[in-house]
Amino acid sequence: MPRYPVRVATFALLAGISAPSLALADETAPEQIVVTGQGLEAAPAAVAYNVQTIDSERLAVAASGRLEDALSAAAGFQQFRRSDSRASNPSAQGITLRALGGNATSRTLLLLDGVPVADPFFGYVPLSALAPERLAVARVTRGGGSGAFGAGAVAGTIDLTSAGPEQLGLFGGRALVDDRGETELSATLAPRLGAGYLVAAGRWDRGQGFWTTPVDQRVPATVRAKYQSWSTSLRAVAPLTGNVELQARVAAFNDARTLRFAGADTAASGQDASLRLVGRGAWQFDALAYVQTRDFNNVVISARTFLPTLNQRATPSTGAGGKIELRPPVSKAHVLRIGADWRFAEGRTEEDLYTAGKVSGQRTAGGSNRDLGPFIEDDWTLGPVVLTAGARADRWSVRDGKLEQVLSSTPSTTLFPDRAGWQGSFRGGAVVNVTSGLALRGSAYTGLRQPTLNELYRSFTVFPVVTRANAALENETLRGFEGGLDWRPLAGLSFSATAFDNKVRHAIANVTIAPNVRERQNVDAVHAKGIELGAEARRGTVSLSGSFAYTDAKVEAPGTALDGKRPAQTPRYAASVSAAWRPTTRTTFALTLRHTGAQYEDDLETDILPAATTLDAYAEVPLAGPFSFVLRGENLLDEAIVTRNSGGSIDLGTPRTLWAGVRVAFR
Repeated sequence: MPRYPVRVATFALLAGISAPSLALADETAPEQIVVTGQGLEAAPAAVAYNVQTIDSERLAVAASGRLEDALSAAAGFQQFRRSDSRASNPSAQGITLRALGGNATSRTLLLLDGVPVADPFFGYVPLSALAPERLAVARVTRGGGSGAFGAGAVAGTIDLTSAGPEQLGLFGGRALVDDRGETELSATLAPRLGAGYLVAAGRWDRGQGFWTTPVDQRVPATVRAKYQSWSTSLRAVAPLTGNVELQARVAAFNDARTLRFAGADTAASGQDASLRLVGRGAWQFDALAYVQTRDFNNVVISARTFLPTLNQRATPSTGAGGKIELRPPVSKAHVLRIGADWRFAEGRTEEDLYTAGKVSGQRTAGGSNRDLGPFIEDDWTLGPVVLTAGARADRWSVRDGKLEQVLSSTPSTTLFPDRAGWQGSFRGGAVVNVTSGLALRGSAYTGLRQPTLNELYRSFTVFPVVTRANAALENETLRGFEGGLDWRPLAGLSFSATAFDNKVRHAIANVTIAPNVRERQNVDAVHAKGIELGAEARRGTVSLSGSFAYTDAKVEAPGTALDGKRPAQTPRYAASVSAAWRPTTRTTFALTLRHTGAQYEDDLETDILPAATTLDAYAEVPLAGPFSFVLRGENLLDEAIVTRNSGGSIDLGTPRTLWAGVRVAFR
């Protein structure tokens, strides 16, 4: 069948011309083309690692409307602090799994349509820019690293896939208000254009916020955690040939908030662009390139004088990268993946220092990181057994490190030496399909994470504690293994269980070195052992799902006060249970019960954050035509969620919050 009409239609799509207007260009009917907007299918041995899938239905019923809430369906997922993205400093939004945290940088790699999302300077994830209603699925892989874009995945990988017209319909939107008068507005437009489609999306959240400070600790300078954020994106998917599709995305966001005291203003912003080519012919391939620009500013207010002590007025940074993966047609029994990925990050922090409320000095610090990682992986199917093995070699470098200061009118400049090296990592595993409903799996793996520019060069203050940067930090490395089973005894009923042992060597931690002074240092290791359980049951219109994680995590630092202690901000227990009833396609009732165990604020286990149990609810019922009525309830039991405890100075998380509004959907 001739290819010419397909190429003409593709050109028309990219030019904004409707395909029907070209119907007379060739009387031969074009071949049937189906674009997915996704990457290549997961390799058959992907299930050798502990994978949990959170579908669009579960993502949609997050009571807060926030991605971090939706991802908590995978027990053990956590940010550095318990605050959600409306009431936390963006730089504390590092994400991790398996209690392998201990600092604010992400040890879990988060991808959106194959592109790493973490901030190129800080390593945090801009959660407010990732609206769950725009997603088709979230695939959470605990441990195991990743072949492509594997550097940084020392605690796992979260792979987000954007939704297309099948999930979104032509137009969707919602407008909600809560009992404090805060508002949430969002909309998506997803028209089909010829054989491809376009998705335009936007969201705006704003509000006065809640009191993060307990009543008995408030002072005249204390304010609510007010916030205002917006995000927008445009994504196009078009066929280039019958087997090749082009995916393009541009996005921008801005997120501003005030935390604890008047004038303690924080903002993060960014712009992203990416191109991706996916080929599904005999020689399958996935090639992408991306660029990111980011900025961050933050004012630190003294809890004694209520005057500024530090103004981190700008943190401009740039990230760029790319990946190529090939799957040659070796044989039906093999899926061979070969390729390489490359990442680059550069940035600096620009700060004004204050004394008695007046500028008394300046500081600028920053540098660049690079990583190039060729990789190879093969899955071999032998009847009921699937074997997998892979390796990658990372060429990493830390360059251009510089600290410039003006203190007491005296300038100084410190240049840090460039560093570079090669480091290999490996992973392998097996899946044995004992019966059609029972599979046993096991795997072992290593991994690598470079220190972020933030860890290397930027000091910060969460008053009264100052945490210093450390330009001499080494790479973190992972060694781990796990075993488990997946059991589906009946249709609609499934269970999973995993036991694991993971160790992050040279783990970067915020180490106390003096009263109210910490420094980022490499400790010998953070060692985590535990079990993870999952279950799901579906019968007709009713579903029940649950996830549980027990993790015994300890710092290994012989000869220091840290040895044997649990890493900061890491709970031992985490659990999530959700029940949903969907009597019609447009009617949903859901409840989510979530428990997070006690954890410590600091590395010395001085200040405790008590365990917290929350109950959330979501309800949606149809009104006239395409309109539905939506009710959401966060923390219905009004549990006191302590998110910070510094010597008794406490911050609190989201109190009971009720939302009501309207959703509209045109298919």
